[in-house]
Amino acid sequence: MELRIMSQAHNYALTLEWTGDLGTGTDHYRSYKRDHVIRIAGKPDLLGSADPTFRGDPSRHNPEDLLVAALSACHMMSYLHVCVMNGVVVTGYVDDATGSMETFPDGSGRFTEVVLHPRIVVRDERMIEKANELHHKAHELCFIANSVNFPVRCEPRTIAAG
Repeated sequence: MELRIMSQAHNYALTLEWTGDLGTGTDHYRSYKRDHVIRIAGKPDLLGSADPTFRGDPSRHNPEDLLVAALSACHMMSYLHVCVMNGVVVTGYVDDATGSMETFPDGSGRFTEVVLHPRIVVRDERMIEKANELHHKAHELCFIANSVNFPVRCEPRTIAAG
């Protein structure tokens, strides 16, 4: 008997509106703001801009921050799932994720890597070894990590509660 694995399609929709017209549109590189609003039905608006290096507003989210955040959050959710499935009880999780990007003279750029630095607390010391091993499986399951063309590394630190 052949086992058939069916994929399921999932769709996501949002509206992005540029709000940076200062009255003259994009008639000059310095004549407009990079500000925008990301709207997703039923969720709070995200105020976005470019990275400050590219004339963006440092008080707003930029696409580069959001990409690193998406990788960090996806890994965490995949990790918590595999922990539950393997009897590892996580009681704390904090990730200090970092991303590295390079730019080129023609104005293009790309991420070269993202490194996740999760600090995990498990209920029992006997769970630490398994908890560390499960990051590999979480990485394999992470939708976002499976969608990028650069390395995503994980350097966890796990301790037991108490």
